[in-house]
This record gives sequence, C-alpha cells and structure tokens, in this order.
Amino acid sequence: MKIGEVSRKAGIPVETVRYYEKIGLLPEPDRNSSGYRTYHNAHLERLLFIRRCRNLDMAQEEIRELIRMADDPEADCSDVDGLLARHLAHVRERLQELQTLEHTLEQLQASCSAGRTVKECGILGGLEANPPTPSTGQNHVPGTHGNSR
Repeated sequence: MKIGEVSRKAGIPVETVRYYEKIGLLPEPDRNSSGYRTYHNAHLERLLFIRRCRNLDMAQEEIRELIRMADDPEADCSDVDGLLARHLAHVRERLQELQTLEHTLEQLQASCSAGRTVKECGILGGLEANPPTPSTGQNHVPGTHGNSR
C-alpha cells in the first residue's frame, strides 16, 4: 500500500502517518525501487491501534509503552493493567478539574445580566479581578498528560 491508501484505511491524515514514523510509533516502511514507501497490513494494524489509543486520550508515551508490551506477548499482563489504571486515574482527575471549571464558568456567567455595557460586564470584571489559576499546573487540553510512568 502507498501512504495515501494506508492513511485512508486507518482514518489518519498522511502527515500524521509520517509523524508517527518520525517519532518511532510506526516502523519505517519498506521503499520500492522508485523510493516510494510501501506499507503492509502490519502498518495498518499499528495505525488502527494508535488511533484507538488516541481516541481513549492516551499520550504518546502511554501508546509507546503499550506497543512495547504488545511486542512481548508472553509477558505478564499486570504492566498493561497498571498503565491502564494510571490512565484511568488521570481521566478521573480531569473529570474533577472539568467539574471545577464548569462551576467557575457558571459563577462567572451568573454575574452577567442583560442591559449592561462591556465596561459593566460582570464576567470580564470577574476575570480581571480573579484570574483563573490551574490547581495542578496542567492545562485543559485533552491528551496533554504529564509523565505517564
């Protein structure tokens, strides 16, 4: 398969396929005599695995670790379970952070009433008076875990 075909079948943009190769999540494909990459079913399966992991909001290092574990099929499964337990704990932390964020936004929105000017806006006043400070130092962008080990 050429890169466009494996990209389409995996539902992953061509640029992302190249990126996964560059960072070592996807093994380098063979090259044909004219220098074009040739992908095999193993590449497609790996891309689908990575996509499923990304859909679960796993970080690249978590995916890398799962791939390493999958490459040793006779190993004890407890490491896989431990990785998933850590990821689940992260998801639960994020849920707490999102609930706090929701509460803060509700309070800000409640400070707004119709018929005011921007200068009198309770939301902007609240943001200027009490700038949000993340409690964990992490941002709220999905997939931006800290060290997952």
